[in-house]
Amino acid sequence: MAVLEDGASATITSSAGARFAVVGGAPLDAPRHMWWNFVSSRTERIVEASADWEAMRMGRVPDDDEFIPLPPTKFKPPEPMS
Repeated sequence: MAVLEDGASATITSSAGARFAVVGGAPLDAPRHMWWNFVSSRTERIVEASADWEAMRMGRVPDDDEFIPLPPTKFKPPEPMS
């Protein structure tokens, strides 16, 4: 992932076939927290989502019976900034 400043340019090359996505837009309204496959502006929501995933409440992908467990290291919200 790369974040470019306004007006910056980039050159992308590949020695073989490749796919990539370009995403743009206004800056986000608040910091985001990320852990494993979860991203949220609220740390509590990441804790809830990881509990939902572990309890298999997230739904299933059709024709995919594999369940990938959470990493052994659980999400720990950052300490409040003083």
